[in-house]
Amino acid sequence: MQALAKSGYDLAGKNILVAGSGPLLLAVSAWLRETGSNVLAIAEQADPAQIRRFALSLIRWPSKVRQALSLKFALLGVPYWTGSWPVRAEGDTRLRSVVLADGLREMRVECDILACGFGLVPETHLASALGCEVRTGAVVVDDFGRTSVGDVFAAGELTGIGGHEKSLVEGQIAGLAAAEREDLARDLLPTLARAKAFAGVLAEVFRLRRELRSLPTHDTIVCRCEDVSWSRIKGNASWREAKIQTRCGMGPCQGRICGPAVSFLTGWEVADARPPISPASVSTLLSSTDDMEAS
Repeated sequence: MQALAKSGYDLAGKNILVAGSGPLLLAVSAWLRETGSNVLAIAEQADPAQIRRFALSLIRWPSKVRQALSLKFALLGVPYWTGSWPVRAEGDTRLRSVVLADGLREMRVECDILACGFGLVPETHLASALGCEVRTGAVVVDDFGRTSVGDVFAAGELTGIGGHEKSLVEGQIAGLAAAEREDLARDLLPTLARAKAFAGVLAEVFRLRRELRSLPTHDTIVCRCEDVSWSRIKGNASWREAKIQTRCGMGPCQGRICGPAVSFLTGWEVADARPPISPASVSTLLSSTDDMEAS
């Protein structure tokens, strides 16, 4: 939604339903209001009791309390429905309504746009291509950012989603360690521990619920690049077999979009990154070659 708006799509006056999971829903909703759009509601899939416990736990991180209060003020009047998730979008030539469920009943919300996101996923393709160990979707590192490959350090979201504060301190520690100044890096470890503790709370509170695995229907498109439906994917025994049989994950995104979804739905390991890490047009590569020859 943000990418569309930044590329020129006019959101002013649009009725938008925001759904999915995680605190990013609140930040995006506040931003959408700034664009002049009407945020009808925020549907958070996490359990209401978990959200209440999370709110109370923020006292351990004063800066997060300030952020939460700022977002609450920016979103005054916007309903925040916990334990709710979208099950289908309805319409003809455009979206007309979205059906939400809470495990007991369904509710239809008329809207112009559905902005939906179920959390962030670490980008591990480059580290995987270098041979670094990846476990439970994130690059494995020690306290100083060292990976399983010598002289390769990792910091930020690829080591686990936890917000910009975690990324910043990890970057400082890894940089110092790479410069052989572990004595200075060690002073930052308590700060990193606090940031990781918050990341752990986020992961637990906003863990995707089992009910979401039943959302795909026979004709639900899972791989958008290659137009592969759920019915063609679920009959396979592994991610590799699904790629061979259906070309799932073989399109321009190389599984970055459908891979995490398939992993959640099936439990398959989908980390099989290989070059090119990011697609590039032939004209770009030719231009780079010309620049090298000219220099």
